Amino acid sequence: MNFLSDILLGFGAIAAAIYCFVLSRKLSNLKGLDQDLGSAIAVLSGQVDEMTKALASAQNTASDSAQQLEARTAAATQVSERLELMIAALQDLSETDDDPIPDEQPQPTNEVLFVRNASRQAS
Repeated sequence: MNFLSDILLGFGAIAAAIYCFVLSRKLSNLKGLDQDLGSAIAVLSGQVDEMTKALASAQNTASDSAQQLEARTAAATQVSERLELMIAALQDLSETDDDPIPDEQPQPTNEVLFVRNASRQAS
């Protein structure tokens, strides 16, 4: 009986050694994965920081653009109000017959209107 228990104890020790060997390999693979995963997390963390800075810059730019647009919109509103007043004032004027509209085209004259060089005179 002692012999049988020694054999079973030996098989148990061999099984435990095999289990420890397999577990050691899995832990070493996990350690390598942990290093790869750690570097990936570090890279992603850096990218998140860069994106946060870019987002803050974009928000500042958008805020500045919105303020400029509001200022230009206000100026355009003032100009449009002035133009409406001018148009209303022009519509209030009565049409008079004092300004005749010429029906005929003016006749061309033979006068020299433009001389390019003083030595070249029209003959």
